[in-house]
Amino acid sequence: MNLENVLPEDIERRSFEIIESELPHPLDPALAPIIKRVIHTTADFEFADSLFFSENAVPLALKALGEGATIVTDTNMARAGINRQALASLGCRAVCFMADPDVAVAAREQKTTRASASIDKAADLAGTLIFAIGNAPTALIRICELIREKRLSPALVVGVPVGFVNVVQAKEMIMQSGVPTIVARGRKGGSTVAAAIINALLYGITREED
Repeated sequence: MNLENVLPEDIERRSFEIIESELPHPLDPALAPIIKRVIHTTADFEFADSLFFSENAVPLALKALGEGATIVTDTNMARAGINRQALASLGCRAVCFMADPDVAVAAREQKTTRASASIDKAADLAGTLIFAIGNAPTALIRICELIREKRLSPALVVGVPVGFVNVVQAKEMIMQSGVPTIVARGRKGGSTVAAAIINALLYGITREED
């Protein structure tokens, strides 16, 4: 077995070189940084075909981030995975309400999930909102309901929950919601995928400024 001699600071660069060499087909240059970062996070090349981007989702997301959007996640893992330095440099912030006591109370009273109740809390936030959903299809479903009720108008919804129950259906719903979306079709996804997509968007601005 021959090991590559790669310096620590070169590991990411080398990883992306390998990804580029093993891609199943050429990627749209505007979408490639996001798709390749998801593959880098998961080592799963199926994302080259399963990631769906609504029309102008990327430029609209970049505009929202450049204006200091708030990113709402459905897990603290996703929130923790978003690059804090990149967020701060753009005046953005990432929040997660899943562990908030008032969300737990609301979920019990409404006989719903904490993920759904956390979306209700997020809907009251001021300013531009981006949702990064990597775990809970009920969060995506609640976002769709609030959009229909005209109580929510997100700048972007990243819909990549992983699992089996209502996951595919929730993703299809958000793709048909009329708001900008980036969605991992099918059952695959997760909090790390949600964070990777947000980071790729952030880097699309902050690394161009370096």
